[in-house]
Parts: sequence; structure tokens; C-alpha cells
Amino acid sequence: MSVQRVWARSALAAAFAGLVLLGLGLLLSEPGSDVNHFFTLWVYQALVVLSVVIAGARAIAVPRDRLAWGVIAFSLACTAFAEIYYAIVEPAAYPSIADIGWIAFYPVLYVGMVLLLRRRARSITNTLWLDGLTASVAAAALGAAVLVELVLRTTEGTLSTVATNVAYPLGDVLLLSAVFGVFSLASWRPGRLWLVLGLGVLATAIADAIYLFQYAAGDYVQGTVLDVLWPASMILIASAAWMKEPPTRGIEVEGRALLAVPATCALVATGILVYDHYNRVNVLALALATATILLVVLRLVATFRENRRLFRLTKHEAITDSLTGLSNRRKLLVDLESRLEEEHPAATLLMIFDLDGFKSYNDSYGHPAGDALLARLGAKLAAVPAEDGSVYRLGGDEFCLIAPVSPGEAEPLIDRACIALSERGEGFEITSSFGAIMLPDEATDASEALRLADERLYAQKYSRQKETDRTLHALLDALAEREPGHQLHVEGVVTLAVQMGAKLGLRRDELEELARAAQLHDIGKLAVPDQILHKQGPLDEREWEFIHQHTIVGERILRASPAFRSVATVVRSTHERWDGKGYPDELSGEEIPLASRILAACDAFIALTSARPYRLARTPEDALAEIERCAGTQFDPAVVQALAASTRDELETEHAA
Repeated sequence: MSVQRVWARSALAAAFAGLVLLGLGLLLSEPGSDVNHFFTLWVYQALVVLSVVIAGARAIAVPRDRLAWGVIAFSLACTAFAEIYYAIVEPAAYPSIADIGWIAFYPVLYVGMVLLLRRRARSITNTLWLDGLTASVAAAALGAAVLVELVLRTTEGTLSTVATNVAYPLGDVLLLSAVFGVFSLASWRPGRLWLVLGLGVLATAIADAIYLFQYAAGDYVQGTVLDVLWPASMILIASAAWMKEPPTRGIEVEGRALLAVPATCALVATGILVYDHYNRVNVLALALATATILLVVLRLVATFRENRRLFRLTKHEAITDSLTGLSNRRKLLVDLESRLEEEHPAATLLMIFDLDGFKSYNDSYGHPAGDALLARLGAKLAAVPAEDGSVYRLGGDEFCLIAPVSPGEAEPLIDRACIALSERGEGFEITSSFGAIMLPDEATDASEALRLADERLYAQKYSRQKETDRTLHALLDALAEREPGHQLHVEGVVTLAVQMGAKLGLRRDELEELARAAQLHDIGKLAVPDQILHKQGPLDEREWEFIHQHTIVGERILRASPAFRSVATVVRSTHERWDGKGYPDELSGEEIPLASRILAACDAFIALTSARPYRLARTPEDALAEIERCAGTQFDPAVVQALAASTRDELETEHAA
């Protein structure tokens, strides 16, 4: 805690202790007695001066809001001057120079409060500004109807006397309206600083009101407990200077709070106008009440306009995809039904697309890049149909196109759409599968049309999947031809890897990719010479170079087929190590794809538990102990932990059986 805050806390503690002392002194002493005079003169004046010192110290010591607190300290100094002058010159003429200081307190404090509010103004919406102004005017109307009216009815004498008497309640009205305005702007959550400052202003207004009532009735006596309220208000205002304000944040008003301020202000203004019908009040109160009603009407107009804007925005968002700006599935259904309900619907082409290769792109380059790709492709597809056609994003990497077509136009339109939904670059290729139908010839119902298009889309994808499977089997057959006993090893790795992937929370599509990578993780060994691959003795440096290249070769083989590009990345990293000492890229930790980390551990475990020409198979317990020994260096500790738990569970089940 800074020295300034320690000092401020000590000064505030002394000030509040002084207030308690003053209150007890005035309560227990007889007005006019020497003891009472001591408290009303020395203790009272000391507290007034201390409030100036506390607020002034804040303005000097802390740069933030220095001008605002300097002005507020000056307002307190005006009151301190008036109190000291009145005490020294007493009995003073009325009005006197002391009244100048007391009256100056109100507008100067108001300016300081406005300066404080200015820093927060950026987070206040136009509607809240209007609420604040309405609350201020309503508070001023109420103050004018009560305080000013009381002074006008009880004041007699010269023009200067009347003007001075009216100035005090007007000052209270000014400050109360400011406080109500700020509280309204802050959605009635003003924070400690404004709460304490508001209490200080309220204490001044209460003291002035009680004084006016007692003075009007001829009951006011100096030196009573009432006199504690004025120094208390000054101490509260000064203590607000050292209150910690929370970070400025945007203000949101919803639900009932949206109507609370204008409704309350309207009731106050209506009450004043109704009261005036039976008991006349001053012109100022009537003018302020009328202005409040007008501001409430203006607020209702602003609320209506804002709600209309929000309705339009919500309606637009409900039928628009936020990422691409295209229409969404909801809008597609509406448009389809509208076209099909026409008396003589035109021949219309409906196409549903699903991107091929997008998942691999998303995994390789990240979701932001994937989102940018979808936005680019969506914009390209939107340019394909004519003005009477429409393009939609259905979610994920699915798009849709509807366009009226004349005979012979369908095929060129399909070609342009497929070209629009394709993109190639270094290391990736995006294409699309599609299902197309003609409306209304093939479907007269929106749901049936989408179902039929979906079926054709997935039929095309299945056909391409069969081509991918043929490629996969061809690669596996080539590897089996090279290493006849390798198929059993691959099957073991696939089974164990999928089991580990499920334990580690991989999704279904990720498990399918993991299984495919497990089948093909050794495909690069096709390029390793037999004398190196089957050598029983230690390898020399040149031979190790061949071995270290097999994952790169495997990646290149797989990248030749778009269907295996995501698998290629996994295969390349299957011999990386958790500690960064693997090959070919010396990746470490989570830089290595999770699928590669799973395959590395599973491949090692299956290899250790399988017999080789140069060694016997190890028991699962021994193999697991070896894998656990290398956790944190060669293998991912989380993968090893899952592998160990699964293996031990299986062993316990076997022993129990």
C-alpha cells in the first residue's frame, strides 16, 4: 500500500472520529453553553478544514482525475472559508460574504462531478445519457417543488435576501439532479466512489431541508445535532476521493431496468403536475416537470427505434450464416417452400456440396485458416448463379445452391459451382462432392428435395471412398509383398492405437484417421533396401540415414493421393520423440501430432511383444515396463499412462479367467 493511501486512511479515521466526537458533544451539551461553543467553533471548524486537506491531498498525490478532485477540493474550500469567516465576523449581516462561499460550493462541486463523469462517458450509450438527463430533470423538479417552494413561501425582505435564500435550495436541486443522473447512467450500480459522493451530497440536501423547515417554523437553534450534517457531508465528499473505483466497463441495461428510470421519472413529474392542480407550485417546478414528461416521451421514441433496429438485426442473423454472410439452412427451407408453392414453378437446380480435404486443411493450418477458407469458397460460390439464384451455407463444410435453369444450362452451372468450391496450394487440395436434383420434376416438397440431394451427395462420396479403399489396399499389398509377416504387426498396432485413441477422447473421425495412419505408418519402408531392412547386426551411419528417411518417403507417397494427405502428416511424425531427439524434424512434446504420439507407443509395444529372428518376444509386463521407463523421454507420458492402464486391466482379466 502506498504512503499516500496510508496517510489518507489515517486522516479519514481521524475525521470520522471527529464527527462522532462532535455529535456526542452537541448532543450532551446545552446550546449556547461554553462546552457547546467549543464544539461548534473548534471541532466543527477543524473537521471542515480537514475535509479540504483530504480532498486536496488526493488532487496533489494522484495524477488520475487530478483536475476533477482539484475542483472538488476548491468547492470544499469555499465552504471552509464561509464557515471560518462566519465564525470570526459573527454576528454577520445577512446576506454576507460568507454566503458567497456557501453558495459557490454548489456550482463548483457540480463542475467537479461532471469532470469525474467525463472519463466514464465513453462506456455510456445514448439511451443511458437520455435516462441520466431525465433523472436529473425529474430530481430537479421534485427539489424545486419542495425546497424552493418552501423558501418562496416563507421568505420575506429585500431582493438580495430572497435571492440568497432561494440560492441554497437551488444549489441542492442542482447537486441532487447530478447525483440522480450519474446513478441512472451507472444503471444504479455506481461503485463506492460515487455512492459515498452521493451520500455527501444527500447529507447536504437533508441538512439544508431540515434547516429550512425549522427556520420557516421559527424552531432552528444553532449548536444542535443537526449541525453535524454539514461537516459530515464535507467529510463524505472528501473521503470519496480515496475510494477505489472498479475498472470502467460497458454498461448494459436489459429487462425491467430498461423502463425503471423513465417510469419513475414520469410518475414524479405527473405527481407534481397533479399536485399543482390543487395547490399551486412555482413556475420552475412546473417547467422542470413538463420537461421531464417530454424527455420520457423522447426516451420511449428512442426505445422504439432501438427495438425496431434490434428486430431487423435479429431477423437478419436468424437467416444468415455469420461466418460467410451467406443464407443459412432456415432461409433455404423458406426459399424452397416458396419456389415449390408457386402455381407454375420454374425448372430449378438444387445442389448440396460437401468439401473434400477440408478436415485435413483445418488440422494442418488451424481453425482460423479453415474459417477464412470457408469464407473465400462461399464468396466464390455466391458469384456462380445469376441474380435469381441463391447460395447457402448449411453448416460445417456443407454448401447449397438453388438456381433456375433453362434446358442445357444445368451442366455448365454444375461445373462452375465445383470449380468455385475448389482450391489448391502447397500441401493441400480442396475439392467437393455434390448431390443435384431438378425441381419440381424430381421433388415437390422441400424436405423430400433435400433428402434426395443428400442421398446423391453421399452416394458420390461413397464411390470416392471405394476408390480410396482400393488405393489403401494396393499400398498394403505392396508392403505385405515386401514384408510377408508385417500384416500381423500392423493389425496389432491398429487395434491398440484405436483403443488408446478412444481412451484419450478422440472423435469418431479422428479415430478413423488414426486407424488409417496405423495401417500405413511403415509404408515408407518400401524405399529402404532389403539388406538394410532385414540386417541382423548393428547399422552403420549410412544405413541409419536410409532408415531416418523412411517416414519422409512415406509422407511423400501418401501425399500423392488427396485422400491420404491428413494421414501423411501423422506418418511423417511417428518417429519423433517427446524430448525432441527423434526424426525427421526433431519435434518435441505437443508439437508432435497426438495421433503420431499414440502410434509411436503402440508400435513399440507391439514390436516388443512380437518375436523377431534376432530375439524372442517379451512378455506384456516386460514390454510395458520398458515403455514406462521411456515415458517423458521417448514417449508421451499421457499416452503411456493410458496404455499401461489398459494393458494391466486386460492382464488382470486374463489372470482372473
